[in-house]
Amino acid sequence: MRAMNIAATGMHAQQLNVEVISHNIANINTTSYKRQRAEFQDLLYENIRRPGAPSTDTGTLVPAGIQIGLGVKTAAVYRIGDQGSLQVTQSPLDIAIEGDGFFQIDLPDGTTGFTRAGSFQLNAQGQVVTADGFLLQPGITIDPQATDIAVNASGEVLVKLPGQVEDTVAGQITLAGFANPAGLEAIGGNLFLQTAASGDANVTAPGTVGLGTVRQGFLEASNVNVVAELTSMITAQRAYEMNSKVIQTTDEMYRTVTQMR
Repeated sequence: MRAMNIAATGMHAQQLNVEVISHNIANINTTSYKRQRAEFQDLLYENIRRPGAPSTDTGTLVPAGIQIGLGVKTAAVYRIGDQGSLQVTQSPLDIAIEGDGFFQIDLPDGTTGFTRAGSFQLNAQGQVVTADGFLLQPGITIDPQATDIAVNASGEVLVKLPGQVEDTVAGQITLAGFANPAGLEAIGGNLFLQTAASGDANVTAPGTVGLGTVRQGFLEASNVNVVAELTSMITAQRAYEMNSKVIQTTDEMYRTVTQMR
């Protein structure tokens, strides 16, 4: 009987589904986290009687046939990039992206990482860095004498220096856009890497075609919906229990066969 193996694939799929949901719930307070969704596909079918096969030598065809499915498999774990709500922090170096786009981060190995988490700080040299000390690209250095920092919607960073009436431009924040953001590779720490699936980065100033603007003093919250995740978890749990019931029923059927005299 195929039922035991089929149900086993169902239990494995629902186990992964619960793992994805639990990861979403665990990151409910992670800045700019984008929730994930597991997607499944049915496995190959065993054709006992192929649809459309000739049933007689007079040209009649089988209308439906007999195809036995062999279970389910995981096709992808898809990242959903809906905009998270913007939370007020009033910190001058907290910058949220309103719309599409990613900040560019200089990683220690020389590669460029991408993130939407704009909780930036200053290092000892006055450079704008992430919480892990990775430099923002392009590099921006804030004069230690600056009394105020302002970032406008187009990403221009302005500082107020003592004795000067006009603000001084300290740098320009740029954003990177991708044709398929879901194709980026997550490496943890709110960072992503470019892949062949994501396409090449289109780097330009915020507010240009296809990219969002930036908001100073805000952070983007996680887009996880707790109610939806809990509902999905209950559904996955019930599906797991039903597949385990199929295995129990199949085992009882095997026991009946072996007890026959």
